[in-house]
Amino acid sequence: MSLPKVLIIGQPFTNNSGGGITQSNLFGGWDKDKIAVVCTSHMFNNLNTDLCDTYYLLGNEEYKWVFPLNLIQRSTASGGVKLDAGKANTVSSTPLGNIKVPLRARLINNYFYPFLEYAGLYHCISKIVLSDKFRKWLDEYNADTIYAQASSRETVLFCIAVQEYTKKPMVFHMMDDWPSTISEKGPFKKFWRNNIDKHFRRLQERSTVLLSISDFMAQEYKRRYGGKDWVTFHNPIDVGFWKSHQRNNYQLNGSPALLYAGRIGLGITASLETIAKAIDQMNSRQEKQLQFVLQTEQLPEWVSNYKCVKHKSMVPYKELPKVFAEADLLILPYDFSDESIKFIRYSMPTKAPEYMMSGTPIIVYAPEVTAIVKDAEKNGWAKLVTEHNVEELSKAIEQLFTSEAERKAIAANAIAIAETKFNAVTVRNRFRDIIASMVQR
Repeated sequence: MSLPKVLIIGQPFTNNSGGGITQSNLFGGWDKDKIAVVCTSHMFNNLNTDLCDTYYLLGNEEYKWVFPLNLIQRSTASGGVKLDAGKANTVSSTPLGNIKVPLRARLINNYFYPFLEYAGLYHCISKIVLSDKFRKWLDEYNADTIYAQASSRETVLFCIAVQEYTKKPMVFHMMDDWPSTISEKGPFKKFWRNNIDKHFRRLQERSTVLLSISDFMAQEYKRRYGGKDWVTFHNPIDVGFWKSHQRNNYQLNGSPALLYAGRIGLGITASLETIAKAIDQMNSRQEKQLQFVLQTEQLPEWVSNYKCVKHKSMVPYKELPKVFAEADLLILPYDFSDESIKFIRYSMPTKAPEYMMSGTPIIVYAPEVTAIVKDAEKNGWAKLVTEHNVEELSKAIEQLFTSEAERKAIAANAIAIAETKFNAVTVRNRFRDIIASMVQR
C-alpha cells in the first residue's frame, strides 16, 4: 500500500507518554519521509527519531500570551526542525523580562494558574495562531491528511485552524475524557464548559474520522455528541518485542514483588497508597513478604510510611518487557474520587496491553464504571477489585499471591487477548486502511 503523507498536530513521537507511545505504535513502519509533526517546545524532548525527524516547532511567532503573562513566558524560536537520529533533541529557550526562572516557576504554578483557572481566565490567556512562516511551511510540506490530538481549548482551535487552512481530511484521536473535567472551578465554569463544548463539536464536524481510546468511550461519545461514529484504536503492541522476555514460570521467587510502573498524578495517586496499605496488611498474615515496587518518576511523600514499598527509577522503554516479566504481579490502579472518575472513566491505560503480553498476572483496582474494568471483566485478563476498600483489596491480592493456578490462568488469558486484540500488525493495517480511505474520498 502506498501510504499518504501525514501532518501530525499536537503530539510528538515519544516513549514516555500515553499519547506518544500509542501514536508511535500506530504509525510504526510508516514511510519516514511522509510524516511531519507540529508541536510546542515543552513537548520537545525524549523524541523517537526512528519514526519521524521532521518537526515544526510552535514558538513565539505562533504562541501568543496576553499581558502581563507575555513578559514572563519563555521565548522560543519558531520554525521547521530536522532532527539528528540517535542524538538528544531538545529546545533551548530564554526567559523574557527580568524575572528569574525559580521565581517565575513559583509565580506561575502556585499563584497565576490557580487564580486564573478560578477567575475563568485560564482558557483565554494564550492562543496559537498561524504565522506567515508556519503557513509557508504547511504549503511546502503539502500533507495529504492530518492526524490530530488535543486536550485544551487553544489546541482544539488550533487543529480547526490548520484543517480550515489546508483543507485536508483530518482524523482526530481522543485519549482521555478531558471535556468532562476541563472547567470545574470558579463562577464562570458553566460559560467555559459550554464554550469549549461548542468548539469541540466544531472540531468533530471538521474531522473526517473520529478515533476513541476505548469501546466504552466510542459508545459514550456517540451518545453525548451524536453525529459521526467513533472508531476505537488503543495502543497496539509489537508481539515479538514483548515476547522477548515473556514470563512462563508462575512460582514465586524468594523476594516476590507486585509492580506498578508509570505516572503518578490525577486519577492514580490515592489508589497507590491504598495498595501499600493493603499489602502491609496482607504481609502481617503471611510468612513470605510481598514487596510493592513503584517504578515512577516521582517519589510519593507517603512511601516511608509503609514497610512494603520499594521505589525504582524509570527505565528506557526497550527494557520494559524484562522489567514487567520479572515482577510476580502487576497492578493497574485508578482512583475512586468523583473528579478522578470523570477524567479516567472512558480511558484505557496505554500499558494495559503491554502488561497483558508480559505474561505476568494482572490486578485491576478501579471503579466499576471505568472502561478498564468493563474490558477486563468482559475478556477475563485480570483479577478485579472494584471497591474502595483496603480489606477487600488485601484479600484479593492475597488470593492471587497464594494461588499459582489462578496466576497462571489469568496470565494465559491475558496473553491470548493481547495477541488477538492488540497485535500491532493487525491494528496498524486497519489504521492504515482508514487513513488511506480518507485521502481517496
